Amino acid sequence: MLKPSFPIRTARLILRPYTPGDLDALYAIQSLPQVARYLYWEPRDREQTRQSLEAKMAQTALLEEGQTLTLAAELAATGELIGDGMLNWCSRAHRGGEIGYILHPAHHGRGYATEMGRVLLELGFDGLDLHRIVGRLDARNEASARVLERLGMRREAHLVENEFVKGEWASEIDYAILQREWRAAR
Repeated sequence: MLKPSFPIRTARLILRPYTPGDLDALYAIQSLPQVARYLYWEPRDREQTRQSLEAKMAQTALLEEGQTLTLAAELAATGELIGDGMLNWCSRAHRGGEIGYILHPAHHGRGYATEMGRVLLELGFDGLDLHRIVGRLDARNEASARVLERLGMRREAHLVENEFVKGEWASEIDYAILQREWRAAR
């Protein structure tokens, strides 16, 4: 079980639960085609974003397997919401989890996803005592692969055309890291 104390502060970010006041900023992110490009959903309209926000607001703790913790990421210097990160508790028996992150494209390339990813791994390994955490991505998403590599995750699989997404066959790349590897690297 994991109930983080909020907010979580990094050098440049404040990670916290979503609030109703985040709708405009989340819509500015989720409505962009370049954000949805490698995800399962198309760019969202305001109502779809409102529904997404409601789901995200409920994802503040991991009480049982199958749940997801979602953290809104804002810039500490300005309070601007720039994206979010998620930690999914996949299996209690196998002590497995998965991380993911989404950032507004205006904030790509600045190390924010890596900064957020470190917190997600720490929550998973130190907070939830997971054994293994994975990151899965569309094989075309090279920037996301670089983030996972910077986090110390190893590329373990390339699943060729394993899913039919948005009218085309998509390939998946899977990365992973074990708790002992994470701790040794710190």
